[in-house]
Amino acid sequence: MDKNAKVHEKFLCEIWKNQEFTKELTTKDEQKITVIDVGMENKELGGPDFKNARIKIGNITYFGDIEIDNFYSDWKTHGHYLNKRYNKVILHLALKNDSNLPYVFTQDGRKVQSILIEDCIDKNIQAAIQEAIISERKNRINKMPCNEINELVTEQEKLNYLYELGLSRFRKKSEKILERLKEIIYLKELNIKEPVIKYELDEKFHNKIFTSEELADTEAWEQLFYELIFEALGYSKNKEIMQRLAQSVQISFLRSFLKQEKFQQRMEAVLFHVSGLIPENAAPADHDTAEYLKKISVLWNEIKPFYDGVTYHSSQWHFFKLRPQNFPTVRLAGGVVILHRILTRNLLNRIISLFDGKINLNKLTTELRNLLIVKGEGYWSKHYVFDQAAGQEIKYFIGVSRADEILVNVILPAAAIYFEIFNKKAEGQQVVKLFLNYLQKSENNLVNEVSSTLCLHDAWKRSVFYQGMIELFRNYCSRDKCLECNIGKRIFN
Repeated sequence: MDKNAKVHEKFLCEIWKNQEFTKELTTKDEQKITVIDVGMENKELGGPDFKNARIKIGNITYFGDIEIDNFYSDWKTHGHYLNKRYNKVILHLALKNDSNLPYVFTQDGRKVQSILIEDCIDKNIQAAIQEAIISERKNRINKMPCNEINELVTEQEKLNYLYELGLSRFRKKSEKILERLKEIIYLKELNIKEPVIKYELDEKFHNKIFTSEELADTEAWEQLFYELIFEALGYSKNKEIMQRLAQSVQISFLRSFLKQEKFQQRMEAVLFHVSGLIPENAAPADHDTAEYLKKISVLWNEIKPFYDGVTYHSSQWHFFKLRPQNFPTVRLAGGVVILHRILTRNLLNRIISLFDGKINLNKLTTELRNLLIVKGEGYWSKHYVFDQAAGQEIKYFIGVSRADEILVNVILPAAAIYFEIFNKKAEGQQVVKLFLNYLQKSENNLVNEVSSTLCLHDAWKRSVFYQGMIELFRNYCSRDKCLECNIGKRIFN
Protein backbone atom coordinates (compact mmCIF):
# COMPACT_ATOMS: atom_id res chain seq x y z
CA MET A 1 0.00 0.00 0.00
CA ASP A 2 1.32 3.49 -0.68
CA LYS A 3 2.43 5.90 2.06
CA ASN A 4 -0.94 7.66 2.24
CA ALA A 5 -2.72 4.36 2.81
CA LYS A 6 -0.34 3.47 5.68
CA VAL A 7 -1.22 6.78 7.38
CA HIS A 8 -4.95 6.08 6.96
CA GLU A 9 -4.66 2.63 8.52
CA LYS A 10 -2.51 4.13 11.28
CA PHE A 11 -5.53 6.22 12.32
CA LEU A 12 -7.56 3.06 12.75
CA CYS A 13 -4.77 1.39 14.74
CA GLU A 14 -4.62 4.37 17.09
CA ILE A 15 -8.36 4.12 17.66
CA TRP A 16 -8.00 0.42 18.54
CA LYS A 17 -4.94 1.03 20.74
CA ASN A 18 -6.73 3.72 22.75
CA GLN A 19 -10.15 2.03 22.52
CA GLU A 20 -11.72 5.27 21.24
CA PHE A 21 -15.08 3.71 20.43
CA THR A 22 -18.34 5.56 21.07
CA LYS A 23 -20.30 2.39 21.76
CA GLU A 24 -19.54 -1.21 22.62
CA LEU A 25 -18.28 -3.57 19.92
CA THR A 26 -20.56 -6.41 18.88
CA THR A 27 -20.53 -9.16 16.29
CA LYS A 28 -23.09 -9.28 13.50
CA ASP A 29 -25.21 -11.69 15.58
CA GLU A 30 -25.03 -9.18 18.49
CA GLN A 31 -22.56 -10.97 20.73
CA LYS A 32 -20.74 -8.48 22.97
CA ILE A 33 -16.99 -8.08 22.44
CA THR A 34 -14.97 -7.19 25.55
CA VAL A 35 -11.38 -6.08 24.98
CA ILE A 36 -9.22 -7.33 27.87
CA ASP A 37 -5.85 -6.49 26.27
CA VAL A 38 -5.43 -4.62 22.96
CA GLY A 39 -2.13 -6.42 22.34
CA MET A 40 1.24 -5.13 21.14
CA GLU A 41 1.34 -3.11 17.91
CA ASN A 42 3.23 -5.03 15.21
CA LYS A 43 6.19 -2.93 14.08
CA GLU A 44 7.67 -5.63 11.84
CA LEU A 45 7.23 -6.08 8.09
CA GLY A 46 4.04 -8.02 7.36
CA GLY A 47 1.62 -9.74 9.66
CA PRO A 48 -1.39 -8.57 11.73
CA ASP A 49 -1.56 -5.06 13.20
CA PHE A 50 -1.60 -6.19 16.84
CA LYS A 51 -0.04 -9.30 18.37
CA ASN A 52 -1.01 -11.22 21.52
CA ALA A 53 -4.30 -9.47 22.23
CA ARG A 54 -6.93 -10.88 24.56
CA ILE A 55 -10.66 -10.44 23.89
CA LYS A 56 -13.91 -12.00 25.02
CA ILE A 57 -16.69 -12.72 22.52
CA GLY A 58 -19.86 -13.75 24.31
CA ASN A 59 -18.69 -16.15 27.01
CA ILE A 60 -15.49 -17.30 25.27
CA THR A 61 -12.08 -15.66 25.79
CA TYR A 62 -9.63 -15.61 22.87
CA PHE A 63 -5.88 -14.98 22.85
CA GLY A 64 -4.25 -14.05 19.53
CA ASP A 65 -3.81 -11.29 16.94
CA ILE A 66 -5.92 -8.39 15.65
CA GLU A 67 -6.05 -7.22 12.02
CA ILE A 68 -7.54 -3.84 11.06
CA ASP A 69 -8.39 -2.93 7.44
CA ASN A 70 -10.06 -0.05 5.67
CA PHE A 71 -12.49 -2.37 3.89
CA TYR A 72 -13.66 -5.91 4.64
CA SER A 73 -12.48 -6.96 1.14
CA ASP A 74 -8.91 -5.87 1.99
CA TRP A 75 -8.55 -9.17 3.87
CA LYS A 76 -8.54 -10.87 0.49
CA THR A 77 -7.00 -8.20 -1.72
CA HIS A 78 -4.06 -7.88 0.72
CA GLY A 79 -3.60 -11.65 0.65
CA HIS A 80 -4.21 -12.24 4.36
CA TYR A 81 -6.24 -15.37 3.57
CA LEU A 82 -3.14 -16.88 1.96
CA ASN A 83 -0.64 -15.78 4.56
CA LYS A 84 0.29 -18.07 7.45
CA ARG A 85 1.22 -15.03 9.52
CA TYR A 86 -2.51 -14.32 9.91
CA ASN A 87 -3.44 -17.80 11.18
CA LYS A 88 -3.52 -16.53 14.79
CA VAL A 89 -5.94 -13.66 14.10
CA ILE A 90 -8.89 -13.73 16.52
CA LEU A 91 -10.71 -10.58 15.32
CA HIS A 92 -10.86 -8.67 12.04
CA LEU A 93 -12.00 -5.03 12.13
CA ALA A 94 -12.97 -3.04 9.05
CA LEU A 95 -13.99 0.59 8.76
CA LYS A 96 -16.44 -0.35 6.00
CA ASN A 97 -17.89 -3.77 5.24
CA ASP A 98 -18.23 -3.89 1.46
CA SER A 99 -19.52 -7.46 1.33
CA ASN A 100 -21.86 -7.79 4.36
CA LEU A 101 -20.16 -11.03 5.46
CA PRO A 102 -19.61 -11.35 9.24
CA TYR A 103 -16.38 -13.34 9.07
CA VAL A 104 -13.15 -14.02 7.17
CA PHE A 105 -11.12 -17.21 6.76
CA THR A 106 -7.46 -17.73 7.63
CA GLN A 107 -5.00 -19.67 5.52
CA ASP A 108 -5.60 -22.81 7.58
CA GLY A 109 -9.37 -22.52 7.05
CA ARG A 110 -10.40 -21.12 10.46
CA LYS A 111 -13.39 -18.75 10.56
CA VAL A 112 -12.71 -15.38 12.24
CA GLN A 113 -15.31 -12.82 13.31
CA SER A 114 -15.19 -9.63 11.20
CA ILE A 115 -16.83 -6.51 12.63
CA LEU A 116 -17.70 -3.12 11.21
CA ILE A 117 -16.44 -0.15 13.24
CA GLU A 118 -17.80 2.67 11.09
CA ASP A 119 -20.65 3.31 13.51
CA CYS A 120 -18.51 2.92 16.62
CA ILE A 121 -16.20 5.91 16.23
CA ASP A 122 -16.66 9.66 16.58
CA LYS A 123 -18.47 11.06 13.53
CA ASN A 124 -15.88 13.80 12.91
CA ILE A 125 -13.02 11.30 12.98
CA GLN A 126 -15.10 8.93 10.89
CA ALA A 127 -15.74 11.52 8.15
CA ALA A 128 -12.07 12.53 7.90
CA ILE A 129 -10.82 8.94 7.76
CA GLN A 130 -13.49 7.78 5.32
CA GLU A 131 -12.85 10.64 2.90
CA ALA A 132 -9.11 9.96 2.94
CA ILE A 133 -9.51 6.21 2.45
CA ILE A 134 -12.03 6.47 -0.38
CA SER A 135 -9.81 9.00 -2.14
CA GLU A 136 -6.82 6.67 -1.82
CA ARG A 137 -8.83 3.64 -2.91
CA LYS A 138 -9.98 5.36 -6.12
CA ASN A 139 -6.36 6.01 -7.02
CA ARG A 140 -5.45 2.35 -6.60
CA ILE A 141 -7.11 0.60 -9.53
CA ASN A 142 -4.92 -2.48 -9.61
CA LYS A 143 -4.51 -4.15 -6.23
CA MET A 144 -1.99 -6.90 -5.49
CA PRO A 145 -2.48 -9.28 -2.52
CA CYS A 146 1.24 -9.18 -1.63
CA ASN A 147 1.08 -5.40 -1.41
CA GLU A 148 2.74 -4.83 1.95
CA ILE A 149 4.91 -7.92 2.33
CA ASN A 150 6.64 -8.66 -0.99
CA GLU A 151 9.77 -6.96 0.33
CA LEU A 152 10.52 -10.37 1.81
CA VAL A 153 11.56 -11.35 -1.73
CA THR A 154 14.75 -9.76 -3.04
CA GLU A 155 14.71 -7.36 -5.96
CA GLN A 156 16.81 -9.74 -8.07
CA GLU A 157 14.40 -12.62 -7.44
CA LYS A 158 11.48 -10.42 -8.56
CA LEU A 159 13.34 -9.32 -11.70
CA ASN A 160 14.28 -12.90 -12.57
CA TYR A 161 10.63 -13.95 -12.35
CA LEU A 162 9.41 -10.95 -14.35
CA TYR A 163 12.04 -11.74 -16.98
CA GLU A 164 10.59 -15.26 -17.36
CA LEU A 165 7.03 -13.91 -17.53
CA GLY A 166 7.97 -11.20 -20.05
CA LEU A 167 9.66 -13.69 -22.36
CA SER A 168 6.72 -16.08 -22.01
CA ARG A 169 4.29 -13.28 -22.91
CA PHE A 170 6.40 -12.43 -25.97
CA ARG A 171 6.30 -16.05 -27.18
CA LYS A 172 2.53 -16.23 -26.65
CA LYS A 173 2.09 -13.10 -28.74
CA SER A 174 4.16 -14.68 -31.53
CA GLU A 175 2.08 -17.86 -31.42
CA LYS A 176 -1.15 -15.87 -31.55
CA ILE A 177 0.14 -13.87 -34.52
CA LEU A 178 1.05 -17.09 -36.35
CA GLU A 179 -2.46 -18.47 -35.79
CA ARG A 180 -4.00 -15.29 -37.20
CA LEU A 181 -1.72 -15.46 -40.24
CA LYS A 182 -2.89 -19.02 -40.90
CA GLU A 183 -6.52 -17.92 -40.55
CA ILE A 184 -6.06 -15.11 -43.07
CA ILE A 185 -4.46 -17.48 -45.59
CA TYR A 186 -7.10 -20.18 -45.04
CA LEU A 187 -10.06 -17.79 -45.32
CA LYS A 188 -8.51 -16.28 -48.44
CA GLU A 189 -8.42 -19.77 -49.99
CA LEU A 190 -12.09 -20.24 -49.09
CA ASN A 191 -12.90 -16.75 -50.41
CA ILE A 192 -14.59 -15.76 -47.14
CA LYS A 193 -14.73 -12.03 -46.50
CA GLU A 194 -14.27 -10.69 -43.00
CA PRO A 195 -15.55 -9.81 -40.56
CA VAL A 196 -18.46 -12.22 -40.70
CA ILE A 197 -20.91 -12.47 -37.80
CA LYS A 198 -19.75 -15.94 -36.88
CA TYR A 199 -17.70 -18.71 -38.33
CA GLU A 200 -15.89 -21.68 -36.91
CA LEU A 201 -12.66 -22.88 -38.40
CA ASP A 202 -13.29 -26.49 -39.33
CA GLU A 203 -11.32 -29.62 -38.53
CA LYS A 204 -9.54 -29.33 -41.85
CA PHE A 205 -8.00 -26.03 -40.76
CA HIS A 206 -6.90 -27.35 -37.36
CA ASN A 207 -5.32 -30.42 -38.93
CA LYS A 208 -3.70 -28.55 -41.79
CA ILE A 209 0.08 -28.26 -41.82
CA PHE A 210 0.95 -25.00 -43.52
CA THR A 211 4.07 -25.06 -45.66
CA SER A 212 6.58 -22.21 -45.67
CA GLU A 213 5.51 -21.52 -49.28
CA GLU A 214 1.89 -21.02 -48.17
CA LEU A 215 3.00 -18.84 -45.27
CA ALA A 216 5.05 -16.67 -47.63
CA ASP A 217 1.89 -14.98 -49.00
CA THR A 218 2.93 -11.30 -49.04
CA GLU A 219 -0.60 -9.92 -49.06
CA ALA A 220 -1.52 -12.09 -46.05
CA TRP A 221 1.41 -10.64 -44.12
CA GLU A 222 0.38 -7.13 -45.11
CA GLN A 223 -3.19 -7.78 -43.95
CA LEU A 224 -1.84 -9.23 -40.73
CA PHE A 225 0.31 -6.18 -39.95
CA TYR A 226 -2.54 -3.88 -40.95
CA GLU A 227 -4.91 -5.55 -38.44
CA LEU A 228 -2.36 -5.71 -35.64
CA ILE A 229 -1.24 -2.10 -36.02
CA PHE A 230 -4.81 -0.81 -36.18
CA GLU A 231 -5.67 -2.83 -33.06
CA ALA A 232 -2.67 -1.27 -31.27
CA LEU A 233 -3.77 2.22 -32.37
CA GLY A 234 -7.18 1.62 -30.79
CA TYR A 235 -5.76 1.35 -27.26
CA SER A 236 -7.96 -0.58 -24.82
CA LYS A 237 -11.23 1.22 -25.58
CA ASN A 238 -11.22 1.11 -29.39
CA LYS A 239 -8.88 -1.74 -30.24
CA GLU A 240 -11.67 -4.20 -31.10
CA ILE A 241 -13.48 -1.91 -33.53
CA MET A 242 -10.18 -0.75 -35.07
CA GLN A 243 -9.28 -4.37 -35.75
CA ARG A 244 -12.75 -5.08 -37.19
CA LEU A 245 -12.40 -2.02 -39.43
CA ALA A 246 -9.11 -3.41 -40.78
CA GLN A 247 -10.80 -6.75 -41.40
CA SER A 248 -13.72 -5.06 -43.20
CA VAL A 249 -11.68 -2.79 -45.46
CA GLN A 250 -9.13 -5.38 -46.47
CA ILE A 251 -5.78 -4.49 -47.91
CA SER A 252 -6.63 -6.23 -51.19
CA PHE A 253 -9.55 -3.80 -51.62
CA LEU A 254 -7.38 -0.77 -50.91
CA ARG A 255 -4.70 -2.01 -53.29
CA SER A 256 -7.20 -1.94 -56.15
CA PHE A 257 -7.06 1.89 -56.01
CA LEU A 258 -3.28 2.04 -55.71
CA LYS A 259 -2.64 3.50 -59.17
CA GLN A 260 -5.32 6.16 -58.91
CA GLU A 261 -4.45 9.72 -57.99
CA LYS A 262 -4.79 10.90 -54.39
CA PHE A 263 -4.35 7.32 -53.17
CA GLN A 264 -3.75 8.25 -49.52
CA GLN A 265 -6.80 10.52 -49.50
CA ARG A 266 -8.84 7.72 -51.04
CA MET A 267 -7.87 5.37 -48.23
CA GLU A 268 -8.78 8.05 -45.70
CA ALA A 269 -12.14 8.57 -47.40
CA VAL A 270 -12.91 4.85 -47.31
CA LEU A 271 -11.87 4.26 -43.70
CA PHE A 272 -13.59 7.31 -42.24
CA HIS A 273 -16.84 6.59 -44.08
CA VAL A 274 -16.86 2.85 -43.31
CA SER A 275 -15.99 3.59 -39.67
CA GLY A 276 -19.11 5.74 -39.27
CA LEU A 277 -17.08 8.62 -37.85
CA ILE A 278 -18.23 11.05 -40.55
CA PRO A 279 -20.99 13.24 -39.01
CA GLU A 280 -24.45 12.84 -40.52
CA ASN A 281 -26.23 15.99 -41.76
CA ALA A 282 -24.29 18.27 -39.43
CA ALA A 283 -23.21 21.75 -40.48
CA PRO A 284 -19.37 21.93 -40.68
CA ALA A 285 -17.82 23.72 -37.72
CA ASP A 286 -15.34 25.69 -39.84
CA HIS A 287 -14.15 26.24 -43.41
CA ASP A 288 -11.38 23.63 -43.15
CA THR A 289 -13.88 20.99 -42.04
CA ALA A 290 -16.25 21.86 -44.87
CA GLU A 291 -13.44 21.55 -47.43
CA TYR A 292 -12.12 18.31 -45.95
CA LEU A 293 -15.56 16.66 -45.84
CA LYS A 294 -16.24 17.75 -49.40
CA LYS A 295 -12.99 16.23 -50.70
CA ILE A 296 -13.32 12.85 -48.98
CA SER A 297 -17.06 12.64 -49.79
CA VAL A 298 -16.33 13.05 -53.50
CA LEU A 299 -13.69 10.31 -53.33
CA TRP A 300 -15.95 8.02 -51.28
CA ASN A 301 -18.79 8.40 -53.78
CA GLU A 302 -16.43 7.16 -56.50
CA ILE A 303 -15.35 4.16 -54.43
CA LYS A 304 -18.60 3.30 -52.64
CA PRO A 305 -20.14 1.26 -55.52
CA PHE A 306 -17.20 -1.16 -55.28
CA TYR A 307 -17.44 -1.69 -51.51
CA ASP A 308 -19.86 -4.37 -50.29
CA GLY A 309 -18.52 -4.90 -46.77
CA VAL A 310 -19.66 -3.98 -43.28
CA THR A 311 -20.10 -0.34 -42.20
CA TYR A 312 -20.08 0.93 -38.62
CA HIS A 313 -21.71 3.70 -36.61
CA SER A 314 -20.22 6.53 -34.56
CA SER A 315 -21.90 5.12 -31.42
CA GLN A 316 -19.57 2.11 -31.60
CA TRP A 317 -16.54 4.31 -30.96
CA HIS A 318 -15.35 5.51 -27.57
CA PHE A 319 -14.13 9.05 -26.91
CA PHE A 320 -15.02 9.30 -23.21
CA LYS A 321 -12.06 9.81 -20.83
CA LEU A 322 -9.55 9.73 -23.68
CA ARG A 323 -6.88 12.36 -24.14
CA PRO A 324 -7.63 14.21 -27.40
CA GLN A 325 -4.37 12.93 -28.93
CA ASN A 326 -5.74 9.39 -28.43
CA PHE A 327 -9.09 10.04 -30.11
CA PRO A 328 -9.85 7.36 -32.72
CA THR A 329 -10.10 10.08 -35.39
CA VAL A 330 -6.46 11.07 -34.87
CA ARG A 331 -5.27 7.47 -34.57
CA LEU A 332 -7.15 6.52 -37.72
CA ALA A 333 -5.43 9.36 -39.58
CA GLY A 334 -2.10 7.96 -38.36
CA GLY A 335 -3.13 4.45 -39.39
CA VAL A 336 -3.79 5.64 -42.94
CA VAL A 337 -0.21 6.90 -43.18
CA ILE A 338 1.11 3.50 -41.99
CA LEU A 339 -1.11 1.80 -44.57
CA HIS A 340 0.28 4.08 -47.26
CA ARG A 341 3.81 3.06 -46.23
CA ILE A 342 2.85 -0.63 -46.39
CA LEU A 343 1.38 -0.34 -49.88
CA THR A 344 3.70 2.21 -51.50
CA ARG A 345 6.99 2.09 -49.58
CA ASN A 346 7.37 -1.64 -48.91
CA LEU A 347 7.27 -1.06 -45.14
CA LEU A 348 7.27 -4.74 -44.18
CA ASN A 349 10.38 -5.56 -46.20
CA ARG A 350 12.13 -2.50 -44.78
CA ILE A 351 11.38 -3.71 -41.25
CA ILE A 352 12.52 -7.27 -41.96
CA SER A 353 15.68 -6.15 -43.75
CA LEU A 354 16.83 -4.16 -40.70
CA PHE A 355 17.42 -7.42 -38.84
CA ASP A 356 19.55 -8.83 -41.67
CA GLY A 357 22.44 -6.45 -41.12
CA LYS A 358 25.09 -6.08 -38.41
CA ILE A 359 23.33 -3.03 -36.97
CA ASN A 360 23.76 -2.32 -33.23
CA LEU A 361 20.69 -2.36 -30.99
CA ASN A 362 20.54 1.40 -30.39
CA LYS A 363 20.61 2.17 -34.10
CA LEU A 364 18.13 -0.64 -34.80
CA THR A 365 15.74 0.84 -32.23
CA THR A 366 15.97 4.28 -33.83
CA GLU A 367 15.47 2.93 -37.36
CA LEU A 368 12.42 0.89 -36.35
CA ARG A 369 10.85 3.77 -34.44
CA ASN A 370 11.31 6.10 -37.40
CA LEU A 371 9.41 3.70 -39.64
CA LEU A 372 6.37 3.94 -37.34
CA ILE A 373 6.37 7.53 -36.08
CA VAL A 374 3.84 9.64 -37.99
CA LYS A 375 4.03 13.42 -37.85
CA GLY A 376 0.80 15.41 -37.90
CA GLU A 377 -0.14 16.99 -41.21
CA GLY A 378 -3.19 18.11 -43.13
CA TYR A 379 -6.67 18.48 -41.69
CA TRP A 380 -6.13 16.22 -38.67
CA SER A 381 -3.09 18.17 -37.49
CA LYS A 382 -5.56 20.93 -36.54
CA HIS A 383 -8.61 18.91 -35.44
CA TYR A 384 -9.40 16.16 -32.92
CA VAL A 385 -13.01 15.86 -34.05
CA PHE A 386 -15.16 17.22 -36.88
CA ASP A 387 -17.21 19.66 -34.84
CA GLN A 388 -14.41 21.90 -33.57
CA ALA A 389 -10.81 22.86 -34.26
CA ALA A 390 -8.01 21.74 -31.93
CA GLY A 391 -6.71 24.27 -29.42
CA GLN A 392 -3.15 23.61 -30.55
CA GLU A 393 -1.42 21.85 -33.42
CA ILE A 394 -1.20 18.05 -33.23
CA LYS A 395 2.47 17.42 -33.89
CA TYR A 396 2.29 13.62 -34.08
CA PHE A 397 -0.45 11.18 -35.06
CA ILE A 398 1.82 8.40 -33.81
CA GLY A 399 4.55 9.53 -31.42
CA VAL A 400 7.48 7.72 -29.84
CA SER A 401 5.40 6.23 -27.01
CA ARG A 402 2.79 4.66 -29.30
CA ALA A 403 5.49 3.60 -31.78
CA ASP A 404 7.18 1.72 -28.92
CA GLU A 405 3.91 -0.03 -28.03
CA ILE A 406 3.51 -1.15 -31.65
CA LEU A 407 7.12 -2.29 -31.86
CA VAL A 408 7.01 -4.34 -28.67
CA ASN A 409 3.51 -5.81 -29.11
CA VAL A 410 3.34 -6.20 -32.88
CA ILE A 411 6.55 -5.77 -34.85
CA LEU A 412 8.97 -7.77 -32.71
CA PRO A 413 6.74 -10.82 -32.00
CA ALA A 414 5.65 -10.85 -35.67
CA ALA A 415 9.26 -10.59 -36.87
CA ALA A 416 10.25 -13.41 -34.50
CA ILE A 417 7.64 -15.74 -35.98
CA TYR A 418 8.58 -14.63 -39.52
CA PHE A 419 12.23 -15.62 -39.05
CA GLU A 420 11.21 -18.86 -37.36
CA ILE A 421 8.99 -19.82 -40.32
CA PHE A 422 11.76 -19.16 -42.81
CA ASN A 423 14.51 -20.69 -40.66
CA LYS A 424 16.56 -17.53 -40.20
CA LYS A 425 17.97 -18.23 -36.75
CA ALA A 426 20.47 -15.36 -36.56
CA GLU A 427 17.81 -12.77 -37.42
CA GLY A 428 15.36 -14.38 -34.98
CA GLN A 429 17.94 -14.19 -32.20
CA GLN A 430 18.47 -10.51 -33.03
CA VAL A 431 14.73 -9.88 -32.60
CA VAL A 432 14.63 -11.56 -29.18
CA LYS A 433 17.83 -9.79 -28.12
CA LEU A 434 16.26 -6.44 -29.02
CA PHE A 435 13.09 -7.26 -27.07
CA LEU A 436 15.08 -8.26 -23.98
CA ASN A 437 17.07 -5.02 -24.05
CA TYR A 438 14.50 -2.60 -25.46
CA LEU A 439 14.08 0.59 -23.42
CA GLN A 440 10.63 1.90 -24.21
CA LYS A 441 9.17 5.37 -23.68
CA SER A 442 5.58 4.25 -23.08
CA GLU A 443 3.97 3.45 -19.73
CA ASN A 444 0.54 2.67 -18.31
CA ASN A 445 -1.26 2.73 -14.96
CA LEU A 446 -1.21 -1.04 -14.44
CA VAL A 447 2.56 -1.27 -14.96
CA ASN A 448 3.13 1.77 -12.75
CA GLU A 449 1.08 0.16 -9.97
CA VAL A 450 2.88 -3.20 -10.21
CA SER A 451 6.28 -1.51 -10.38
CA SER A 452 5.47 0.60 -7.32
CA THR A 453 4.03 -2.32 -5.35
CA LEU A 454 7.09 -4.48 -6.05
CA CYS A 455 9.42 -1.54 -5.26
CA LEU A 456 11.24 -1.93 -8.59
CA HIS A 457 11.48 1.76 -9.51
CA ASP A 458 12.60 2.12 -13.18
CA ALA A 459 12.77 -1.58 -14.11
CA TRP A 460 9.55 -1.19 -16.13
CA LYS A 461 11.41 0.84 -18.78
CA ARG A 462 12.94 -2.38 -20.08
CA SER A 463 10.30 -4.06 -22.22
CA VAL A 464 10.84 -7.58 -20.95
CA PHE A 465 10.04 -6.43 -17.38
CA TYR A 466 7.20 -4.17 -18.59
CA GLN A 467 5.57 -7.15 -20.31
CA GLY A 468 6.35 -9.36 -17.33
CA MET A 469 4.48 -7.00 -15.02
CA ILE A 470 1.40 -7.11 -17.25
CA GLU A 471 1.59 -10.90 -17.38
CA LEU A 472 2.01 -11.13 -13.60
CA PHE A 473 -1.01 -8.98 -12.81
CA ARG A 474 -3.40 -10.30 -15.44
CA ASN A 475 -2.65 -14.00 -15.07
CA TYR A 476 -1.85 -14.25 -11.37
CA CYS A 477 -2.77 -11.24 -9.17
CA SER A 478 -6.19 -10.54 -10.70
CA ARG A 479 -7.06 -14.25 -10.76
CA ASP A 480 -6.12 -15.01 -7.14
CA LYS A 481 -3.36 -17.36 -8.28
CA CYS A 482 -0.89 -16.14 -5.66
CA LEU A 483 0.23 -19.65 -4.72
CA GLU A 484 1.11 -20.35 -8.37
CA CYS A 485 3.24 -17.18 -8.58
CA ASN A 486 6.92 -17.46 -7.65
CA ILE A 487 6.69 -14.32 -5.53
CA GLY A 488 3.50 -15.48 -3.80
CA LYS A 489 4.94 -18.92 -3.09
CA ARG A 490 7.79 -17.33 -1.17
CA ILE A 491 5.58 -14.91 0.76
CA PHE A 492 2.52 -16.96 1.64
CA ASN A 493 4.11 -20.33 2.41
